[in-house]
This record gives sequence, structure tokens and C-alpha cells, in this order.
Amino acid sequence: MYMKRVEGRTMVIHKLLLKAAVLGALLGLYHNHLAQANDSMTKPGCQSSCGNLSIPYPFGLSDLNDSDPHCRFNFPSFRVDCDYSTNPPVAYLRNRSSNIEILNISIEHHVLRINASISRDCYNSSGYDSSSSSNQWLRLAKFPLSSTKNKFTAIGCDTSASFRDLHGNFSFGCMSSCSSVRDVSNGSCTGIGCCETSIPKNSFGYDISITQFSNHSDVSDFNPCSYAFVTEIGSYNFSVGDLKQLKFNPIPLVLDWAIGNQTCEDAKKNSTSYMCAHNTACSDAGNGSGYKCTCLKGYRGNPYLATGCQDIDECVDPKNNPCQGKCHNIGGSFTCSCPKGYHGNGKKGSGDGQGCTAYPSHLMEILVGVAGAIIVSLFSIGFLYLGHKKMKLIRLKEQHFKQNGGLLLQQQLDEPDKTTKVTKIFSAEELEKATNNYHESRIVGRGGYGTVYKGLLPNDMVVAIKKSKLVDRSQIEQFINEVIVLSQINHRNVVKLLGCCLETEVPLLVYEFINNGTLFDHIHDPNKSLKLSWKTRLRIASETAGVLSYLHSAASIPIIHRDVKSANILLDNNYTVKVSDFGASRLIPLDQTQLFTMVQGTWGYLDPEYLHTSQLTEKSDVYSFGVVLVELLTGKKALSFNRSEEERSLAMYFLSSLENGKLFQIVEEVIANEGINEQVREVANLAKRCLAIKAEERPTMKEVAIELERLRAMTNHSGVSSTGVNREEMVHMLEKETEVYMDISGTVSTGYMDSLEDHVMPIVNTGR
Repeated sequence: MYMKRVEGRTMVIHKLLLKAAVLGALLGLYHNHLAQANDSMTKPGCQSSCGNLSIPYPFGLSDLNDSDPHCRFNFPSFRVDCDYSTNPPVAYLRNRSSNIEILNISIEHHVLRINASISRDCYNSSGYDSSSSSNQWLRLAKFPLSSTKNKFTAIGCDTSASFRDLHGNFSFGCMSSCSSVRDVSNGSCTGIGCCETSIPKNSFGYDISITQFSNHSDVSDFNPCSYAFVTEIGSYNFSVGDLKQLKFNPIPLVLDWAIGNQTCEDAKKNSTSYMCAHNTACSDAGNGSGYKCTCLKGYRGNPYLATGCQDIDECVDPKNNPCQGKCHNIGGSFTCSCPKGYHGNGKKGSGDGQGCTAYPSHLMEILVGVAGAIIVSLFSIGFLYLGHKKMKLIRLKEQHFKQNGGLLLQQQLDEPDKTTKVTKIFSAEELEKATNNYHESRIVGRGGYGTVYKGLLPNDMVVAIKKSKLVDRSQIEQFINEVIVLSQINHRNVVKLLGCCLETEVPLLVYEFINNGTLFDHIHDPNKSLKLSWKTRLRIASETAGVLSYLHSAASIPIIHRDVKSANILLDNNYTVKVSDFGASRLIPLDQTQLFTMVQGTWGYLDPEYLHTSQLTEKSDVYSFGVVLVELLTGKKALSFNRSEEERSLAMYFLSSLENGKLFQIVEEVIANEGINEQVREVANLAKRCLAIKAEERPTMKEVAIELERLRAMTNHSGVSSTGVNREEMVHMLEKETEVYMDISGTVSTGYMDSLEDHVMPIVNTGR
């Protein structure tokens, strides 16, 4: 009996040791496999992505000579156009109706995700609201809507929505009706407040229409609009708040795709055009026409490339094989065997021939000692690994500090001739603690180039911390020099740079925090715009013009802001202007008056001459400021696709209205009621001059600032006539003010943000 117990314990220990040895070997192979690069999904020499989107063959980017494409399947529907004017670039699917933004292309599932639109049917107190309503349609040349992955959804309490096939072969829809918001609940669409239905096969487009029963008159207080759209199943979750205003973007819509118009059997007859490569299987398209290629079991990759489907090494990842013993990879599969000293079939499990069983042994003491040594070794390895990881993190921070110009910045701060040292170099730990490790609740601004967080320093000072996405390593020296200059500016209408952190992959910039939002918010929020009197609006315009005049004329090296817009003009609690977001700005050498640059800015504010010639001048800021002036006058957005085509561009609509004598028909009501028509006309005429198509016909920012200060003086002293403050006096006042804001070294050249896009890219509403 004693010998049986000893043998039983011996076998248990043998199995434990076997598992430890095998697991260690497999984990090593798995990590080595992860280190290897994935096989390419495109043809050799072809671009594999557009921005963040991977583009696998048979899809491919178009080129200048697309008549005989090499990088994609020779069928127009597989052509992808890449728009490089945005950052990151955006990919579009070319089809007969319009450009459709592509969100994802899947080779494995043969689906294509695109960005769709929402149909709206809105009503207000006056009846049908055409400016907020739109009926959407979609035409597809080749790829049908997925009948298994999409749903047709309608939202509203007075809603009947229909989906009509573009060829008129069929139509369907759903209806939703409710009289009180209490009848509606969050969650899936149940038919009350939200309804949905399936999409049939072979749908190559649609025309969505929405009707109502009582013009939303009974539900307008909580449901002014009806909505309808086609979207991927699971991407939308209904909320009661969507009845008031639907916020759902982007709207993913799934298309099925396949190759050509033939079945697998017909395609195989022509070996030269048959697309399925080695180690693949062919299946007919279940939706639409054509055939699909997939890798055989045990292989993965791109089945449309000659060497696309590669063998999967199941032995690398223990999850992919049931081996208890050794794993041996073979083409498309694997086998198991036991290591030396063990017998069995090598697979996990129990019963005859299962697993690995050690041969009988009576060397208990030796095995226990080996097990103890292994345990001690594992603890030692873990301790060394943690120490190595900590040292690696320290070295990485030092490397980032050097790459981001930390040594150069420290050297310049320590120079004995520096009269001020207001720039602080923050540590990464300080800013992580200030933002609660960059928690989402601390985000106050987000854009295509980065994120702005609200931070609280140990001295209870509230700051704005900009964490950008990209940095140009070739411009680090210029970036550091500009940080030194920016930190010394003391202009009351420019958001102040407090310091930076250089221990992270990209520099982090720290600014004073402005807590009353942007001018854009105050103009376009109906509740806030009522508080902006003419006097306040004129002061905001004057202070902003003063900053731009200072940048153009008073700085030691002139600066062009290049992204002047109401969203980059912050306001404090006293509505004092704080110009922000100098991330796109350019320094202009004294011996130059213009620069050739990549066009950058915001649509609606962009100087048309700069847009067409790429010649950046100070007059580009003048044009953008002119648009801001028109925003202050009219309360309308610079660019809105909800307005009619002739009113879409605010600048063009304003100039047209001014020319036709309809100025006071577009001026915001709160201004029109103040009885200051003459001043409004003068500001409108000034805006007209700023918006001149030719830059040479526009005034300088200094002239604009003088004119606005004159008008502001008239407002502050209503008894003074228009000649009470002449232009010579304004020039003297402006020059005097400029001297106040020059730094004590006399070499200050710019304000709030870091240098141009060559350094850290700008994002929306920084410094808030």
C-alpha cells in the first residue's frame, strides 16, 4: 500500500513538471511569433492604406493612370480614392451617385463598412422646417446592402418611414406612434418611439421617405423631428433623448462584396481570370452576383494574392492546439507528441492513450529538488523582469526628453542673460496626477490632431494641458526656441503658455485655463447670444483685431495666425478676449512678405486666394477675421450645409445681401433692436473690405484695429461724433498699447500655442 502511494505521488509531480516545461516552451515560441511582421495584404509596390484605413487587394487606390490598374481588381467598384486634404486622409468608394466614405474593408468576411446619412423630417411652430429636413438616398454600382448585417430604423412619435428600391421593384417600411414621452423606454426598438425592419437581398440602393400624421403638433415639445436610416445591426441603441435630438455619427452601413459576375463553377473554367489563389476555397455570392475566395482551414491571409494564404503555426499559441506534450506544425494542421521520458498521444484529456504519462521512477527526492529549483528560478526571473521593465521606462523617458529638445531648452533657460524664466518643464507624473491619469471626464476639447484636458496643479492652479498626436522630429530646435519666446509673452488678450513636458513621446503643452467657453459658443447658442450686446460684440472684435495687429506688426518676427475663427477666440467671465490655438501659425522672416505652404485652416474662414495659390500672407488672417465680423453681425455659422446653396457660405451670402441692400434682413435681431444702424453699416463695410477676393484690396490688420477702436470709442462716448476720434489718434493709441505688451527683452514674437503644424498639430478649442 505504501509503495502504491509513493508511485501515485511520483506520477502527480511528473505531470506538474511536464506542464511547466511545456508551457514555458510554448510561451517563448508565441512571443517570438508576435514579433514577426504580418504578411502583406496588398500587391508588392502598392500602397496598403489611406490614413487609418487598411486597403487589402482586390481593392486598391486609384492613380493618375487608372485605365489599366495594377494594384486593384480591374473592376471600377474596387477603386478607392484617398482624400489627402484632411488629416488623417479619408478613403472614399467611387460609385455612380457620389463619393462614399469607407470605414472598414474585411477580406475574411467579404464586407465593406461605409458611412451613411440620416433622413430627417422636422417641424416647428410655423409648420414644416425645410432647413432641418432632408431625404437621403444611395445608389450602388456593384455591392449590395447586406441583408443579414443591416436594419432599416425609424425614430419618432408621429412617424411613418419607407425604404424604396431605386429600381421600383419593392418597398417596405415601419411606423412609430406615441403621445407621451412616458410611453417610451430606452433600449431596443420596440415600435414605440423607434421601429426597425430587415433589409431584403439584392438591394443596390434606396430612397428613404418620411411622412407624418399630424405635423408633430401633438408631440413637438419632445419630438420635433422624425428620423430614418439604414445601419449595421448593433451599432445603434435607442435612447429616449434621441426623440428630442438624434446624435448618431458616424452611421456604419454594411455592404456585401464579391468578385465579378460569374459563379465559382463558371469562373474556374477560365484559369487566367480566376482570382482564388493557392490554399483557398471558392463560394458563390449569397447576395448579389459573383464569387468569394477564402483561405482553407489552417491557413490565413489574403486569398486573392498568389502567396496570400499562409499556413497558421498552431504550435505558437497554446489556445490553437490541444497538445499536452510537444506540438509539431504541419501544412494546414499540427500533431502532438510526448517529450522524452513520457508516453501517450500527447493530447490533453483522460482515458486510454490520452495525454502524456511519465514512466515509473523512484527518484522522489531528485524530482522535488528540481521542482523547487524551477520555482525559485521563476521568482528570480519575475523579479529581474520587473526591474528591467522599470529601468526601460526610465531610459525611455530620458530618450523622449532628449528627442524633444529637453537639453536645448534647459540650456537656454540656464543662460545668464535671460531676464525671465517663466517657462516650467513639468514631469510626466505631475501632469498625469493633474489630469487623474488623463481621465475622460477631464477632456474639454478634442480634434483630429489631439486632445485638451483640464488639469489641477498641486498649488490649486487650474490649467489646460494639450496632448497632441504627432510631432516632426526635424523641427525640434525651432520648437524649443519658440517655446522660450511664447513663454515670455504678456499680452492680456492672448492665452498664456505656462510650460511643457518633454518626457512623453510628443511634447505636452500647459496653458492658463479659460472657463467661459469660445466666441463660437456665445454667438450660436440662442440663450448666450442674447447677452452679447452691440457694445460687447464691438469690444470683442476690437480686442481680437488688436491681437492680430500686434502679431503682424509689433512682434519682432511677424506671425500669421492662419486659423482665425470664432472657435479659437476664448472669453473669460468678463467677456474679455483670449486668442488661442497658434498650432497652425507661421513665423514670417523679416525679408519676406509671403510664404508658400500647404493650405491649412477651417472651411468657411479660408482665404480663397490662399486656397488657390498656396501663398500665405498677412492678408489671409484679414479675410478670416472678416468672416468672424460677419458672424458677430448676423449670428450665423460661417459654413452650414443645413442652409440653402446660396446661403451655405456666410461670406458670399453676406456680400450678396450687402450689395442688394438687404443688410438689416440678415443682421441678428438682438443688434437690430438697439438702434445703432449707422455703426452696424460701418462695421459691415469694414467686413466687406476684409472679404475682398484679392488680398491687395484688403486693409491691414492695423487699419482694421484702428477703425474698430474708433467705432468703439463712439459707442463708449455716445455724444462724440464720428469725427471725435480721428485715425491719427487711434494709431497713437494702438502703438502705445503695443509697447505695453512687448516683453522686457524686446524680442517677443508670438503668443499662446506651440509653433506651426511642423511641430505639434492643432486641435479644436484648446485652452478651454
